[in-house]
Amino acid sequence: MTKEEREQKLKKVSKKSLKTMQKTRKRHVVRERARIVKYGTRGFSRNIWLSTAATVVMSVTLIILFVTVVASVILTNTAEMMKDKIDITIYFKPTTSQQNLDKLSTEIKKDSNVKSVETSTAEQEYEKFLIENGDSEEILNILDDEMTKMMIAKMQATMRIKVYNIDNLDSIKNMVENDELFKQFTDEEMPPTYDVNRAEINTITSWARMARTGGIILAAVFLVISILIIFSTIRMAIFSRREEIYMMKLVGADRSFIRGPFLIEAEICGVIAGVAAATISYFGFRFLSPRLANYGINVDTINGVLESNQLIIVFLVFIAAGVIIGRVSAWLAVSRYLHKT
Repeated sequence: MTKEEREQKLKKVSKKSLKTMQKTRKRHVVRERARIVKYGTRGFSRNIWLSTAATVVMSVTLIILFVTVVASVILTNTAEMMKDKIDITIYFKPTTSQQNLDKLSTEIKKDSNVKSVETSTAEQEYEKFLIENGDSEEILNILDDEMTKMMIAKMQATMRIKVYNIDNLDSIKNMVENDELFKQFTDEEMPPTYDVNRAEINTITSWARMARTGGIILAAVFLVISILIIFSTIRMAIFSRREEIYMMKLVGADRSFIRGPFLIEAEICGVIAGVAAATISYFGFRFLSPRLANYGINVDTINGVLESNQLIIVFLVFIAAGVIIGRVSAWLAVSRYLHKT
């Protein structure tokens, strides 16, 4: 056999050996992963009481995070909804005609903060009064022709203005108070309603801020508690299996194989906690949603998310958050032990 033939034969053997090694390595990695999952699942069931406690605390943490986000969103949306419904009412003298109201409307629309303007004469305001009190026979019985004329003569014409920014009314106030056309027709006995419902809006806005701040603080506290509980759970599991870990090191097991089962154990806690927290949050909000809506709280945004395909994403977010909390806690516990040893 020539030298060239031997070299070619060696190359073929080397390629074949390399392929065999690659296949064996892949099988080894898969086998190793399977064992890590197996040992992690066994560890979870072995420390079932501590695992259950860690899962419950983690579930409470995730629920608090959900409540914080939901409370902030619905209270902010409610405040915005109230702002959209607010209109500024300017009262004019009863004798103000529709023509003059149109002139006043054209003038006020020049302000960039004005979204829409609706005007109504004294006669139209009287018609609205009749519609609103159509079910009251006592009121209708006393409204004869003379009383009708008297009411129309005293009932102000109105202009209702919707604005883009309820917190910036200076330009509108300045026009109403200083413009000669407005001064001519404005009823001095009935001032414009600039600040109606402002207190309620400010209250809801402050509630939204408090819910966001308080929820974050409470969630942070429970997050620390859940991390400590999982940390303690993993540390106790390590302590109970220290001889087993020592034997692993003696036979040459690397750190990733030693750490893996504990990470799996914590991730199982995270998955169960995520599913439980998401389920409780979903049904809890669906139960409370109609009751909140009855009090004028805007729950449409959250309902839209929970009633659409995004519900799957919500569950996945809960599960991912639980897995991350569990994995970080377990990683800290195991790393601290491996660092000492």
